[in-house]
Parts: sequence; structure tokens; C-alpha cells
Amino acid sequence: MPQPFGSWPSPFHAADIASSAPRLDGARFVGDEIWWGESVPAEGGRVTVRSSTGTEVLPSPWSARSRVHEYGGGAWTADADGILYFVEAGGQQVHRLAPGGAPEPLTAPGPAHGGLRLQNGRLLAVREDLSGVPHRRAIVEIPVDGSAADDPTAVVVHAQGPGFFAHPALSPDGSRIAWVQWTGDRMPWESAHVRIARIGGGETGALPTRAALQPEWADDGELLYSDIPDDRWTLHRIGIDGVEPLGRPSPIAPVDADIGYGLWVLGNRWYQPMADGRIVAVRTNGRDEVVVIDQDGGARTIEVPCDGHVSIDDVSGSRMLVTGTGSSVAPGLWSVDLESGAVDAIAGGTPVDSAWMPPARQIVVDGAHGPVHAFAYAPANPQTAAPAGELPPYVVFVHGGPTAHVTGAASAGIAFYTSRGIGVLDVNYGGSTGYGRAYRERLDGRWGIVDVDDVLAAARGLADAGLADPARIAIRGSSAGGWTVLSALVRGGVFGAGISRYGVTDLRALAADTHDFEKEYLNGLVGPLPESEAVYIERSPLTNADRIDVPVLLLQGADDPVVPPSQSEAIRDALAERGIDHEYVVYLGEGHGFRSAPTIVDALERELRFLGRVFGFEPVP
Repeated sequence: MPQPFGSWPSPFHAADIASSAPRLDGARFVGDEIWWGESVPAEGGRVTVRSSTGTEVLPSPWSARSRVHEYGGGAWTADADGILYFVEAGGQQVHRLAPGGAPEPLTAPGPAHGGLRLQNGRLLAVREDLSGVPHRRAIVEIPVDGSAADDPTAVVVHAQGPGFFAHPALSPDGSRIAWVQWTGDRMPWESAHVRIARIGGGETGALPTRAALQPEWADDGELLYSDIPDDRWTLHRIGIDGVEPLGRPSPIAPVDADIGYGLWVLGNRWYQPMADGRIVAVRTNGRDEVVVIDQDGGARTIEVPCDGHVSIDDVSGSRMLVTGTGSSVAPGLWSVDLESGAVDAIAGGTPVDSAWMPPARQIVVDGAHGPVHAFAYAPANPQTAAPAGELPPYVVFVHGGPTAHVTGAASAGIAFYTSRGIGVLDVNYGGSTGYGRAYRERLDGRWGIVDVDDVLAAARGLADAGLADPARIAIRGSSAGGWTVLSALVRGGVFGAGISRYGVTDLRALAADTHDFEKEYLNGLVGPLPESEAVYIERSPLTNADRIDVPVLLLQGADDPVVPPSQSEAIRDALAERGIDHEYVVYLGEGHGFRSAPTIVDALERELRFLGRVFGFEPVP
């Protein structure tokens, strides 16, 4: 029997989504087992480590989570004997957990650690010390015998400074170390360099790179890395003599796709060298594919279930471990044999029911600054239908970053809406990764202009094509996406409601309050201060709050260090002063991104009730 859009009964409940949506955080071959990191929403987002044997390697209440650069990553690793090394979420010390034992600290209290890497029995990490001014970061080697827990000087510092560090890689003979480094006045996708140092000596060298990622040693005389000298991140190889490059780097199998994207977290692996000289890599052009690159530069595609945010977490012989999302599967971890093609799901990765979650449709619309890429999810529910002649409401999703991208993945969180008769359009506005450097740099100096123009164009495209009710299109985004939400509402004329999760409202306040990693991000997105102060004021949604005339839902984490609650509170007060319909909810204990099950449930249910109230439908719980 036909029922109004938005009021369809659905099996996708907020509580089920919260409990079934753990985040996977890295994977390793450990002896005959496979281990992976996994968040536990029911335990406040604690990150545990699990084994393919069915056991939990890291028991409660321990949690493996790094806060380096605020976004963390690389919070655990392990050796073949089953010894786990992890960063404890609370104190940020590195711990060692042997089979049958209890966690023992390897570092002293104080600095944070992340990007753990174990090579030839030597434990490398990125260390961050925020206790002094300027803040100090370093590539360090941590003794695995525990001696540094009582004597911090036992930690060996291979490189340090006031800038930022990532991706340490030890040469096979153990005599040199390579890493990625960038200065605080640029973001790593704008400028980052590969550096090499001789261990135990002062000799260092640097490679001729632009925005490098993930150095890996092919052998003692050759280094691999990804860089973006033109429009795409491409693998390169270069000879190394001691710590100095030999000649110019050679690109490896370049194509119109990226091997790499924005370096937000420390644990990503976009490729892995294999023992036989081949390379297995992820290529991104909107969606991802996995390829094996032969020594002669030939490449063949490997069929894997995932095609979004794919990470090659580990290789062993002909097997690899990949994590990611997929257009027809739930997020998961798979073991793939590169020779036989056999694929085994290790965690998650279950196929979705296409009747409830049909694949997203890639669309491109014409925008004021060029083509705009997006993924459209039409309402889908095999058990009901809408009345004839009615067009569905839609929610335009705006990703955070803004230097990030979405991939059209199947998602229970999206099905929460589409199964109820609410369409979703997920937009990769100009500034997104995954479509080349020119597309990403479209946003440079024009944040609050290009992103807004692009989401408006995408929404108008839906309405003009007769796919959405033009009077019932809402916009929803988190962090930088929340900025675009509020900026689009200021522009007006398209969206009938807005949902901002910890969105930026005041650029000057963000520049003053935000954390180190993004301290100078606005220089490229908007312009430097104080020269561009007038632009900061003019573009901020808070300055123009008097132009917002539709209902707004504001959701905020109380402990957010990236976009503090003061940002949401300022726009709340401005809306209240003018009597604009709004709701404001602050979640205690939550930071930048909601992790606990109660928060995830409450946020989803509030969004649904809000949309129903504004757009005139009665949602079914």
C-alpha cells in the first residue's frame, strides 16, 4: 500500500546502525592468524584488536588509539610471535602485550605516539610533545624491552623538529631510515618531502618531491614513494646512495588515477612492495581499484569486494590484507590471494541486500566552476511505495575535510534514510580528493564559494531532473561539511533545512582556536591573516546568520578540540536572537566525530524527527 515518502517502515534502526558500524583500524598477518583493530561503539568507541581465531587480543578497558596530529592512526602493530604493541588511548603511552600477559608500558608518561611500525624487530613511531612551545614532534625508535618506560633517554630520536612527521621506513640493512616531513605552514597535500637519515650519524638527505606519501625501501639501494608532480599521485622509484638520491625519480605505471590522497591519519597504506619485486597498489578515480604492478610496469586489476577508501594493510607471500568500503558490501577486511584470486572475508564485508541498498549512481552535474561529482542514493524499500505523483525529499550530504572524498559506498547509515523514503545525494564538491589535483585545488582561496556553488548545483540538478521535491531538499554535513551547510543556508534559495554536526561558523575563531595540524590550513583555503581578515569576516556564516531563514539542527561534541563548542554556540545564539527555528544538542564526552553508541543513536533519531517536522511527514521509528 502506498505511503508518503519519509514515512516508510524500515528495518534500519538507529540502535542497530550504531552497534553494527565499527570502524576498522589496520590489519596484520600475525603468524598463522590475522589481527585487526576495531572500534566498539557500545563501549564508548574503544578500539580493540581482534584475531581471526575469534579471540579479543586487547581486552577491555584497554583501547588502542592515537591522538598524534589529533586524527591519530597507526595505533598498533604486532610481531609474528603474537606480541602486540599499541598506543593506549588515555595516556598515549606505547605498551607491549605478550600472549597470556598484561600490558606493560614501553614509554614514559607525557608525549603522544602514533604511526607505529615494527621492522626487523625495531619499533618505530611518530612522537608528539605538546608540553612546550613550540610543540615538538619526532621520528623515534622505542626499545621493546621496556627500558624507556623509566628512562625516556633510552628512546632513540632519528629526526625531530617543530614540523610534522609521518611514515617512518627502515632500510633492509637497518642502517638508514626514511620518512615524510612537512612544515607547519603548509598542509601535507600541498608540500611534503621524503627525507633520509643514516642511523647513528648526522648525515641526512632529501628527495626532490612535491607532496610525497609513504616511502618504502625496495632494497638497500632503491626507494619507492608516491608523489604528485602533476595532476595525480603516482608511484615513483629512485636510486639511493647512502642518504642521497641517484638521478631523477622514475614514475611507475602512471595513469589518470591517484595512488594516495590527503594525509590526515598516520596508518594509511596505499601500496605495498612484494618480496618478488611486484607492487600491489590502490588507484583512485572517484572509486578505488586494486592493481598489481609488475617489474616491467605492466598492471592488472585484482577483483576485490571493496572500492572505497581501500588500504593495503599487509602482504605476506602472495596474500594481502585489504580494508575498505564497497558499493555492494558492508565495510570490511578481506584476505586476498593475488595468484589464485581467492577472497576471504575476515571481518565485516557482508554483501548488502540490493533491494534495500541498491548501488549508488555516479552523477556529474555542470557547476559554475566546472563539473561536480556526486553519488545519488534513491529511496528504496521493497515493501512499500509512494503515492503516485509525489516526489521524494532528499538530503544532500557534504563530507568533511574539506580535502577528502566519498566513494558511493553502501552504508546502513544512508539506508537509514533511503529505506524510509528519503533520498541521499553525497557530493564531492570542488576541493575533494580522488579526481586529480586540479579538481582539489579548485577550492584554494575560495572555501565558502566553490563548495557552496557546487552543492547548490548538485541539488538543483536533482530537482531539475524531476528526481527530488524542490521544496523538500535538506543539507547535512560534519566539520568542514557543516561549514558548507551553514554557508549554503546563508546563500539561500535551494535548501529547506540544514543539519550541521560540529560545523565551522566563525573563521577567525577557528584560526585562533584550532589545533596545530590545521593551524595554517585556512591560509590555502581562504588566505593568510591578517591580510585576509576582511574575507574571513565576510565569508563566515556567523557574520551572515541574519540571512538564514530555514530551520537548523546543530549537533556538537563537548570535547571537540578541532571545532570547539563555541563555534556551534555562536550560531545557535544568533539564530535564537532572530527567532529562527533551530535545535542545539551537545554530547558530553564526544570529540570531533561521534563514537559512542548512545550518541550515534540519538543523533540519527534527532535528524529524522527534525526532517519529519520540517518537511511534513511522520517518520516511523
